Amino acid sequence: MSENDAVAGLRQVQESIRRSASDYDRDPASVTLVAVSKTFPADAIEPVLAAGQRIFGENYVQEAKAKWPALRERYDGVELHMIGPLQSNKAKEAVELFDVIHTLDRPSLAEALAKEIAKQGKTPRLLVQVNTGEEPQKGGVIPTEVDAFLEACRAKYGLTIEGLMCIPPAEDPPSPHFALLNTIARRHGLTVLSMGMSADFDAAIQLGATHVRVGSAIFGSRTNR
Repeated sequence: MSENDAVAGLRQVQESIRRSASDYDRDPASVTLVAVSKTFPADAIEPVLAAGQRIFGENYVQEAKAKWPALRERYDGVELHMIGPLQSNKAKEAVELFDVIHTLDRPSLAEALAKEIAKQGKTPRLLVQVNTGEEPQKGGVIPTEVDAFLEACRAKYGLTIEGLMCIPPAEDPPSPHFALLNTIARRHGLTVLSMGMSADFDAAIQLGATHVRVGSAIFGSRTNR
């Protein structure tokens, strides 16, 4: 995909978000686009940065570490989101690199993040990933355990949780999963809902998404990793 294609993709996604938000009587400014740049090299990302996009999502700590420090030197105001599974032994680098972590999903990671936040004095915004489909191969807290996990994050680890994230099962209609995430968030007074990707962000916006994670509709198809 050429740099012009990526910028055109960005503009189309931005317009689709505006249209969806308006269709559902929402302020378009209440929906944040996270451009998913995982697996794409810096030279593919730079045109999108130059076009004004500042919020990006990455899946891998090492990949983000290789690309983003140099890009951040050239572009002010970048906000980097960790949207992939996070190993506890990568907590140090994750807290150093990322402004928002979407994938907090177990006590060992909560403990590791709390330790690094205290040590580094940095406070990335934290979301709990919910495994709405209860898929054994996927990260996330199962819905019946979210209440207890959120309480442990607050009371045991001293963490502030801003919201929830989910990735519905590929074979399911996404809307029931988005609705479930919204219900859990409301119960806990959480204001951030990270849900919806290239194929389903319209449904996510209808059901209250504040952050949609869009990659292929901007950058084109990627190699599977």
